Amino acid sequence: MNEGQTILVVDDCEDDLAFMRDAFKQAKCNHLLQEVRNGEEAIAYLKGEGPYCDRKRYPLPVVVLLDLNMPKKNGYEVLSWVRAQTDLKRLAIYILTASLRDEDVERAFYFGATSYLAKPSNLATLAAMMRCLCDWIQINHFPPLHEAGGK
Repeated sequence: MNEGQTILVVDDCEDDLAFMRDAFKQAKCNHLLQEVRNGEEAIAYLKGEGPYCDRKRYPLPVVVLLDLNMPKKNGYEVLSWVRAQTDLKRLAIYILTASLRDEDVERAFYFGATSYLAKPSNLATLAAMMRCLCDWIQINHFPPLHEAGGK
């Protein structure tokens, strides 16, 4: 089974990251939760560059939870970059954002999102969503991934 797989959360809002940490604890997920705060950090993490070069400490994720509206590189730019990487293009990327605009949903799927989830406003709902995600990870079989560029 896939216990202990890594989930990468990409969000620039510290309150949202704390909310996510609380939801994972409440959901009793046994997966490693890694966090980055903008699109440039997400790409560096996935490439294994800079502070993320130690794959024991920063393993490649099986799922990315990606916010759309962030500084430096937004979620669409990250999504587009990932889908252009041969070794990462099958990575499961869930958009997790406050936007419910149809054009945002359409654009996210155009760029290759696996799924589009609206950020809930209460902890119990987010914890239930994360429990479902963790259960899905547990039963799914993921292809092996390598850093972008074939490291």
